[in-house]
Amino acid sequence: MKLTYLITKEEIIKFYKAANPLTHKGLQGHAVIIAGSYGKVGAAVLASKSCIKSGCGLVTTFAPKCGYQILQISIPEVMVVTDENTNFITHIQLPLIPQAIGIGPGIGKELGTQKALFEFLRTNKTSLVLDADALNILSENQSWLELIPENTILTPHPKELERLIGKWDSESEKFQKAIAFSEHHKVIIVMKGAPTYIINKTKVYQNTTGNAALATAGSGDVLTGIITSLLAQDYVPVQAAQLAVFIHGLSADIALPETGYQSFIASDIIKNLGKAFLSLEN
Repeated sequence: MKLTYLITKEEIIKFYKAANPLTHKGLQGHAVIIAGSYGKVGAAVLASKSCIKSGCGLVTTFAPKCGYQILQISIPEVMVVTDENTNFITHIQLPLIPQAIGIGPGIGKELGTQKALFEFLRTNKTSLVLDADALNILSENQSWLELIPENTILTPHPKELERLIGKWDSESEKFQKAIAFSEHHKVIIVMKGAPTYIINKTKVYQNTTGNAALATAGSGDVLTGIITSLLAQDYVPVQAAQLAVFIHGLSADIALPETGYQSFIASDIIKNLGKAFLSLEN
């Protein structure tokens, strides 16, 4: 396997930006989360909430109409724009140009949603995080990968990774394929797992935080929100990915003594983000 760099607190501190006492929300970045479909609006809630709780000044969530009330009630701090369709996304129209966009949690794979993703990718120039169903749609339409901006961050779990790069017979083959994919498409791959690895062309980074409690529904949606937030705050993409996986894992480590493995849920990551960020400042 390639030389692996460890993602440790010492490494993170080198590029971590503490809050500027004179800042205002307009300087803290505006992120957009494109997520949700009927029955999966929770994914949009988790990604949006983790996004606003990771230092982003403004967050707008784009969801189908069925998500409107749920989002407005669950996260009053987030603005909501809806698709013309009730149950799933069919046409992505944003009333603003944000600093970063995270797309995919819970969007499903309806034909209308696939077309909407294609149209969006064709015109979008903004820094991007692709997750969940956005990755599943792309794995079935690999030519669309040519449309995404350089240094786009992909966040596949093992099954999504396999759909993208093909099956592997060994760990080393998995890394070879992921590195080749990252180099060819000029993307950053966050390979979620225990541990999580980040592949940036030929460079491989291994996260040092996190535990088995993270193997729970919604954990990836939370990570997408954190990465999108950091991108919007002007972190370089590979550093946004490193800081996000570190903080995400650290929040789970902080939560674990209280929740135990069995009772830990994705919302517990969000609940402990503050303590995780504070530990970087102390």
